[in-house]
Amino acid sequence: MERLLTILIVGAIAGWLGSLLMKGTKLAIGAYIVLGILGAFVGDAVFGVLGFSANTLIAKIIVATVGAMIVIWVVNAIWKKR
Repeated sequence: MERLLTILIVGAIAGWLGSLLMKGTKLAIGAYIVLGILGAFVGDAVFGVLGFSANTLIAKIIVATVGAMIVIWVVNAIWKKR
């Protein structure tokens, strides 16, 4: 339960950071937070496959931000095709 709560909080922070770092489709901040939470799971999976683990809060935020940026990039790519 604690891990899920951490992922949700870190994901929300990562979504906000990802929205600041990524250019493209402008979404509402709430949408970026949701994408950041999804990105936290994506980042955890990607870095896990690469053999890295985030043990500190700062490392978790970095991993989640990278994951959020991946998710935001995918959403922007899909959005542009419309």
